[in-house]
Amino acid sequence: MTKIVRGKKTLISLIVITALLLTLVLCSILVHGNETHRCHTCEEQVAMVPAILILTLATALKNTTSLLGAKYFVANLLEGAGALRMFLPAIIFLIACALSFATGTSWGTFGILLPIVLAIFTPGTELYAIGMSACLAGAVCGDHCSPISDTTIMASAGAQCNHVEHVATQLPYAVTVAAISFVSFLLAGLIQIVWIVLPLGILLTVGTLIVLRTLQRRRDAGLR
Repeated sequence: MTKIVRGKKTLISLIVITALLLTLVLCSILVHGNETHRCHTCEEQVAMVPAILILTLATALKNTTSLLGAKYFVANLLEGAGALRMFLPAIIFLIACALSFATGTSWGTFGILLPIVLAIFTPGTELYAIGMSACLAGAVCGDHCSPISDTTIMASAGAQCNHVEHVATQLPYAVTVAAISFVSFLLAGLIQIVWIVLPLGILLTVGTLIVLRTLQRRRDAGLR
């Protein structure tokens, strides 16, 4: 076992040294290259600095959250809500949203919540499938809204826009859909009949769009 650990450490050391050597060679080529090429390269590197810094800080925050025992807190919270079984899908959706938003990772949220959800509900029942759906939907929603998510950071960096402004413009759309999803999961937990809940969810979505469109038209008319 000790030999295997030493072998892994040696391999990692070789990879790090090789990466450093390749970096030095690349820097040397860039330094001795033409002026135009150097300028473009420097501009591209500077443009990536904010995204790299945010990703570094986001990773530090994720590690801090893990060390504080967030998964144990969430597990105790869900176990204490066992009496509210009909409302659990909606509660799981909210917890998944909050946890994924705070940590910036949907896959990490899957790893924390899915084992808890599988243990709470009886396999083969309607609530089992609804609870898993709520967990997956909430984790993805929180990840897309989170300012420390790697996908959000790279999206703003790729679009070359301010990161905070990018998050602020996406939040109204995401929060609107999250609110509709929360109500739908609430109905799904109470009714548990897909042919009733699915049309209700569609009606909620269409009704929300109509209300938003009416409000926007009134606002535009008031500005005129």
